[in-house]
Amino acid sequence: TLDGNQIKIFEDVNVGLAVATEYGLVVPVIHNADRKSLKEIDTAIKELTEKARQGKLAKEELTGGTFTVTNLGMYGVEFFTPIINPPEAAILGVGKIAEKPVVVDGKVEVKPLMTLSLSYDHRIVDGAPAAKFLQKIKYYMESPDAFEA
Repeated sequence: TLDGNQIKIFEDVNVGLAVATEYGLVVPVIHNADRKSLKEIDTAIKELTEKARQGKLAKEELTGGTFTVTNLGMYGVEFFTPIINPPEAAILGVGKIAEKPVVVDGKVEVKPLMTLSLSYDHRIVDGAPAAKFLQKIKYYMESPDAFEA
């Protein structure tokens, strides 16, 4: 984040999840997401989403985010430009998964594809590291066995 004219790097990785509720958009936070297993993150997502929709999130569950993920895929949106939640430096937008024709080894195959949109503050993050981040996400999405069980 920017703190005045200084770049401040957080030690914690706290991922916010944009959740639409009848009260409006809220962004509950998975604290220390980098120290959690995929199963723990999945459980946290389900719990925080349910609490958000019930309007029962505690203050600490809504603060401290360092990065946000937002998903409009469930609404049929393939691509969009997410807006950064200050003081964060970036937000990842996830579009819908759609089966599309792709060429693999010279042959057309139908595969599930989705679009990711990364908005980031160029005062803090340069384009090349942002592209490498998306490249890494792509790798893990295409190689789920690379994750620990």
